[in-house]
Amino acid sequence: MSLITLFLLAAALGTDAMSLCVGIGMAGVRKKQIILLTATIAVFHVIMPIIGYYIGELVGTYVDKAAAIVGAAILIFLGARMIKNSFSEEEESKVLLANTGGLIVLSGSVSMDALSVGFTLGTQDVNLYQAAVVMGAVAGVMTYAGLRFGNFVGNKIGQRAQIVGGVILIGIGIRLLF
Repeated sequence: MSLITLFLLAAALGTDAMSLCVGIGMAGVRKKQIILLTATIAVFHVIMPIIGYYIGELVGTYVDKAAAIVGAAILIFLGARMIKNSFSEEEESKVLLANTGGLIVLSGSVSMDALSVGFTLGTQDVNLYQAAVVMGAVAGVMTYAGLRFGNFVGNKIGQRAQIVGGVILIGIGIRLLF
């Protein structure tokens, strides 16, 4: 997997966190909350792909090409789900930031896609730690940007970011099939 593809994948994963954080930022957050949420989401975006990678590597050893197809299908599914969810009127609960447990639940839920992407990475020839660091760094930057600029960005931009992220995941999934 090329570095450009890896950054595109990381950006696609980060759009989910960014769009959520734009909404949280519009509601208003303190500097400490911005730092804490950014760090937590970044760490989860490092840990989750590593876990998924080893699961994918194990599966890939036994079923080789089928695992790559499953991994690609997962990316396509996640991309389609992101696009579908972008049209939903539901909002993530901003109350979750009020305590540590809520912060972990919020960060984990935003990072679940990274677990599945890690599975896909386990079926490909990719440097695990480079991929995990890139995903964590990109997710952290996008989270921070979403929170900081949330007051200035409307809900439509968050929705479009999630649509773009979904399209990118679908595109990468299709690319992995060939």
